Amino acid sequence: MNFTTIFFDLDDTLYPHESGLWQAIKGRINLFMHEQLGMTWDEIPANREKYFLNHGTTLRGIQANFDVDEEAYHAYVHQLPLDEYIAPNPDLLALLERLPQRKIIFTSADEKHAERVLAQLQIRNHFELILDVHAIAPYIKPQPEAFQYALDLAGESDPRSCVMIDDLPRTTRAAKDFGLFSILKGSKGNPEDADAVLNDWNDLPDLLNGHLD
Repeated sequence: MNFTTIFFDLDDTLYPHESGLWQAIKGRINLFMHEQLGMTWDEIPANREKYFLNHGTTLRGIQANFDVDEEAYHAYVHQLPLDEYIAPNPDLLALLERLPQRKIIFTSADEKHAERVLAQLQIRNHFELILDVHAIAPYIKPQPEAFQYALDLAGESDPRSCVMIDDLPRTTRAAKDFGLFSILKGSKGNPEDADAVLNDWNDLPDLLNGHLD
């Protein structure tokens, strides 16, 4: 079976972890929890881990415990100068231009942040859809329902015809279990967490072609 659709995660996937952008976003999340929720700095790490493990994202955990405006949260944590962290990647641009599959962003962030990142990377025109945290609510990666929502919104009926590229092992593991061909971007996790591991965008076409039925 040929792959027809590729779902791309956004943060720490379309740009390198070493850029520092995601670390800066996490710093803004910590600041939000301190300034807006009144948590002490000592409380924040344990609470973030608990929220992430139990609810899928820190935001979902916050929402389960506090009355928080989701739009205000996203605006706060993503209030960063992107040009100080990320820049267009010629290899990624060339790859997107030659990949024949439909390309869709599947992120746990909001659409506004995704649009800003894609514009900064100069690749927005290569993506047909942005599936953000609102599009798949109330579910979130790595819940199976989130993948089902993504397939439905993409008009795909068979997960085996789809690819998920993500930097989080628990997401690629869940995508693999759901039936998608999962690719772990970067060095986190273990090989069994995905169907394949990708470190260089130039290797993606051969990787995909090597796993066709």
